[in-house]
Amino acid sequence: MGSTFSGLNTALTSLYAQRRGLDISGQNIANANTEGYTRQRVVMQSQNANLVAGVYATTDAVGNGVTVSSVEQLRNTALDQRAYTEHANSAYLNDKAGAYALIEDVFAEPSDTALQARMQDMWDGFNAVSMNPDKAAPKSALIEQATTVAATLNDAAKALDNQFQSVRKGLDTYVGDVNKAAESVAKLNKEIVLAKASGLQANELIDQRSQQILKLSELTGATSTDLPNGATSVYVGSSPLVAEFTTRKVEIETGSANRLADLASSKVNLRWADTQAAVGPGGTMGSMMESLTAGGTIDGVAKRLDKVAKTLADTVNPVHHGGYSTDGSTNLDFFVRSDDPTSTAVTAATISVGVTDPAKVAVSSGDPTGRLTAKALDGTVADTLADLATSRSGADSEYQSLIGDLGVAAQSSIRRRDVQNAVTDQVDASRDAESGVNLDEEMTNLLTYQRGYEAASRVLTTIDSMLDQLINRTGMVGR
Repeated sequence: MGSTFSGLNTALTSLYAQRRGLDISGQNIANANTEGYTRQRVVMQSQNANLVAGVYATTDAVGNGVTVSSVEQLRNTALDQRAYTEHANSAYLNDKAGAYALIEDVFAEPSDTALQARMQDMWDGFNAVSMNPDKAAPKSALIEQATTVAATLNDAAKALDNQFQSVRKGLDTYVGDVNKAAESVAKLNKEIVLAKASGLQANELIDQRSQQILKLSELTGATSTDLPNGATSVYVGSSPLVAEFTTRKVEIETGSANRLADLASSKVNLRWADTQAAVGPGGTMGSMMESLTAGGTIDGVAKRLDKVAKTLADTVNPVHHGGYSTDGSTNLDFFVRSDDPTSTAVTAATISVGVTDPAKVAVSSGDPTGRLTAKALDGTVADTLADLATSRSGADSEYQSLIGDLGVAAQSSIRRRDVQNAVTDQVDASRDAESGVNLDEEMTNLLTYQRGYEAASRVLTTIDSMLDQLINRTGMVGR
């Protein structure tokens, strides 16, 4: 038979349990807007009056109250892993789409002030010279128009190089962020393992660790694996970044390219500091590495732009070289390298106009002065140069192909980004539905625990009244 006083303990355990439930609901409500917080729930368990059941039972009491066996997080590990993957994919595609958007801003096509319009003005200038080969004004205008074309190519090449340098500096910053986040995960692993070994709750620490892993996944495409002791190992590709309490550092190899021009002799190497092996990141840093590689997002466009400049020089110079100017000059190249006027091996960054005197612009197939050939001033050379505007192998055609390919790549990256972001939002919504705080539900829980606490208090009051009757009034009949 149970003790007379056993009901007091039963009611007391209920008070403790209901109060614990109130505390957890309050914690959930307090963190309803905290990023990364996972909803918690009190798990209650009935206490048996007998430690050992069966033939060794010492009482026939129905139970010994209630206890809080644990405070668990409503976390779905599978959804967490899916979120890491989808966030990594979104980060990669967002950065990729952003890179293409910046490149498109460099060319700003279509526009009245962009390169295509500038080249058309130049070809129109050659046409004007062909109709007035003896006049200086059209030639002066042509030189100015051609100089604008060269300057536009120079500016575009410089803008691409600036974008490369910006991405390169950003990669340096992200390397530091990755190493710092990895150290935080290792530190939290240790604290969580120690807390669990001591029988303490570590739910808030687990939330902090999840946020750091999510950050790593967005930066590097990292994945994680939970260990039996409560720690988590983090991997970049197949290589461990965090193994329980230890971390590995990533670094950029000394001497890696800092400018587009450096890619000819070096490249950007992201590697593990301990083994010097290459790191194959995903996420934002994966996209950045693609932008920084030779032939990658930025360098590929820069090389295509160099081809436009080279095609322009290679098609204009031979025609101009064989023509005669009004002062009888010949064998002059129209486009040259700014850093080496004797060279015609131009790039977008170095192309410039080699003819600055209107009298030296080649316009005629014969020498207008009659010194070298029969005297002639026909404008044929200028007319031939004007026809290059519609050449299928000319600079315009090459540039249009560049802009077309860039537009297709940019649109493709934008569509992929939008689709991926929609998938990521769906995964986040699923996580929030399961792990996020629902204020209506928490208010319901508050009322439930409140009523439970009040009922347990009433049980204590009732038992107290019974004991008062037993102790102070029993045996007083007839006195």
